[in-house]
Amino acid sequence: MNSDKFDFYSPINIKSYNLDQTMRYQLDALGRLDVFTRRHCENVANLTCRICEYLHASQKFTIYCTICGYLHDIGKLFIPPSILQKPDKLTDEEYEIMKTHTTLGYEMCMKDLKLRPYASGALNHHEALNGTGYPNGLTRKDIPLEAQIIRVADEYDAIVTKRQYKTHVNISETLKDLIQDTKPDPKFVALDHLAEISKVGKINSKVLKVLFKVVIDDILYEINCVMEYVSYLKEQIKRLELIEKYSEKRESATKDKVKDYYLEGMKLLLQTGETLENYETILGEYKNALQVRQGRIDALYNEIKIIKKLKA
Repeated sequence: MNSDKFDFYSPINIKSYNLDQTMRYQLDALGRLDVFTRRHCENVANLTCRICEYLHASQKFTIYCTICGYLHDIGKLFIPPSILQKPDKLTDEEYEIMKTHTTLGYEMCMKDLKLRPYASGALNHHEALNGTGYPNGLTRKDIPLEAQIIRVADEYDAIVTKRQYKTHVNISETLKDLIQDTKPDPKFVALDHLAEISKVGKINSKVLKVLFKVVIDDILYEINCVMEYVSYLKEQIKRLELIEKYSEKRESATKDKVKDYYLEGMKLLLQTGETLENYETILGEYKNALQVRQGRIDALYNEIKIIKKLKA
């Protein structure tokens, strides 16, 4: 049976140059990461690449940022699995250890000539525009653009993973949460209303606005996947309804020859796993599935409307 399952991050939006030979060595460096961290790095790189494209960045800078995105969490190689994979909230001590993945990743990159150019992403992706980030508490003017882009992609994927989204329905709630990180912290405004950091939040609002466009692309991709499945369901329903029609004609027929004709027609229309005894049940399941998928398409289009009205 066909399926409407899809990769949450649309693979069709990754340009072929992202798989260029220049990236092979950097991608191989991810091989020792646990599967969840590696997948997260791939997702962040995907988002980073597509954000760069919407920012109309040069191809060279886009490739650079994409590789930085792949390597941003490479320092987690050195974080104890008991902390890295802990399902519960980290203690203060554990969190301090977790935070060291930025400097550890930076040091790893700096020791390797082929990774050294991408050390910035590993070091700075948790810095915040208002100076509340780590490891160095940098403010907007000192945080490289690649790190500002990666931070937005990183936070988005972290929330998506935590909430275990299987569809983009209600994804606007995640984007609304990220909008809060673009707003100034009232505590800083109260301390010094003249300070530059009192005017900004943690993440770059321009980058977040571009992420909205990337998410809309992914929603449209999901809609396309669901529509293909809807087409499949409609074909199956049409076929099974024809069997149903032949059954009715067979029941109303008076001659055995005619009854046999419709019976053979019914058998020819049956597919693997279907019988004359269960096809009506399967038809009902297909109709229910069609209704669910059509409702999902409506919900996804509504998500696009909501996202287009969001302001960062």
